Amino acid sequence: MKVLIAPDSFKQSLSAPEVAASIAVGLQRAIAGVQTVCLPVADGGEGTTEALVHSTKGQLLSHTVMGPLGETMGALWGRIPAGDKIDGCAVIEVAAASGIDKISPSEGNALTATSRGTGELIAHALDQGVREFIVGLGGSACNDAGAGLLSALGVRLLDAEGQMLAEGGAALARLDCIDTSGLDPRLAQCCFRVACDVTNPLLGDQGASAIFGPQKGASPQQVQELDFALKQFADISEATTGKQDRLNPGAGAAGGVGFALMQYLPCEFGPGIELVLDTIDFASQLSEVDWVITGEGKLDEQSQYGKAPMGVAQLS
Repeated sequence: MKVLIAPDSFKQSLSAPEVAASIAVGLQRAIAGVQTVCLPVADGGEGTTEALVHSTKGQLLSHTVMGPLGETMGALWGRIPAGDKIDGCAVIEVAAASGIDKISPSEGNALTATSRGTGELIAHALDQGVREFIVGLGGSACNDAGAGLLSALGVRLLDAEGQMLAEGGAALARLDCIDTSGLDPRLAQCCFRVACDVTNPLLGDQGASAIFGPQKGASPQQVQELDFALKQFADISEATTGKQDRLNPGAGAAGGVGFALMQYLPCEFGPGIELVLDTIDFASQLSEVDWVITGEGKLDEQSQYGKAPMGVAQLS
């Protein structure tokens, strides 16, 4: 008997590779002669980097970046094989450098939290020669519409006096001009595949600030303040790029980072579990196995909506 073990992480307990290894140990103790293949998966949120690195035999790396509240911190990213490209593909999670789990609830500040660290990870991967990226948008602490990310990649966000804006979404209310002349030219050579499982637009009652802002500590008044600031950013950004993206599904993901990626980077969005399963060529692993075991930390009504176990079950 041959069993393919493909779980997601059990949050606050075990990572996906640890879950897979534990299941394998249990099977080998219980069934004589069983063969196990561990292929941990993820749905694009926290743990995606570790799962993809493990399943593709890639590298888990670290780089020092600006954290969500401006602190210096180390953030993990992955480099995995990518066809004939010798520099591979970078796997970067917003949660790794700009994640809500990087700060305590008492420290959270949705007005000033920044996505700059995520942009610094992208810039670092570019320096390493990488031109293909997988970006996971789950678990952010920021509500800055990706302004910090763009600043790290060379975009200048200026007020009416020509001064650079401070970090965070609230500062965007003072935005007067977006200077893209310094945007890293290497980005034009890149392909970004974005794992995004939410369909929220950037603004309004279903937008980034209204839906996700309270989870990041924003009061009702601050939600209104942030939505106004993000509208200012959207107005000037869309006038700058000539692209209309504020209503696109996923524009509000990760505090609006989805919108920034749509506006300024060559990217394609897709469900996280589909992207992960395609990257590890999951379908090709099924022909020689008798059973597939999957799971996540909690199976509930949300599991059927783009979560890893349902994606594995549907493909199996």
